[in-house]
Parts: sequence; C-alpha cells; structure tokens
Amino acid sequence: MQATLTRPTHDYAPRACDCYFCRKHGAAWLTDPAGSLYLQRSGGDSVAYYRQGSDQAEFIVCDNCGVLVMATYRSEERLFAALNVRAIDGAPAFAPEQVAQPRLLSAQDKLLRWQQLWFADVRIEVA
Repeated sequence: MQATLTRPTHDYAPRACDCYFCRKHGAAWLTDPAGSLYLQRSGGDSVAYYRQGSDQAEFIVCDNCGVLVMATYRSEERLFAALNVRAIDGAPAFAPEQVAQPRLLSAQDKLLRWQQLWFADVRIEVA
C-alpha cells in the first residue's frame, strides 16, 4: 500500500467515524483529495468486502489479519477511497483524531462529502 500525501503528516487529523462498524474496528480515516492511494495485493491475498449504513461505500478488510484497510466509493467517473491509519505499519505522527458523524448525513450528502474529502486518485491492483 502506498499513499502519497500533499502536506506533512502532522497536518492531517484522521477522522474517527462514530458508526458501529468503524468504532468496532477502531478506524481513523486518512484522506487527501489531491493525494493518491495505491493498493497492490498478491493473488493469494484474501480480502472481505462489507457495505454498511447507506450501502454506498465498500469496506475492505484483510482476511488474513482482520484489519479494516480502507473504504471505497465508486462514482461513474472514478474510485474514491479513505485509508484507515490503523492499517499503516509504523504510521507517522498525525494530528489528533477528530470525531466524524457521517451517519447523520443523507445518502446524497455522504457522496458529496466523500467526493470532496477522499483520495480521488486511487488504484487497486491484484498482482
């Protein structure tokens, strides 16, 4: 996994979603709409996909270790993603986490928020 950020890491405050699924996984989401995110997994890597809440985002969980890796949303034009900082080995220092409450947003407002905040240059490949 490779994330390219456009600012120093200490400028990013991961968002801790207060929904049941994210709280259970201890997720804190890192996003950068001008950055890029690349996930390459080998053909033998097994992942599980989950949909929660409004059923618009897909959560990717590693089947080998159970870590919630990322959330993705596919629009007609592109793939957007948010990265769980807990999935980063040796994660650098980020700003303190902020609580986010997307469950209070309408389905349309969630899509608009994701398109504004999430990584918009995303590639996921299976080698």
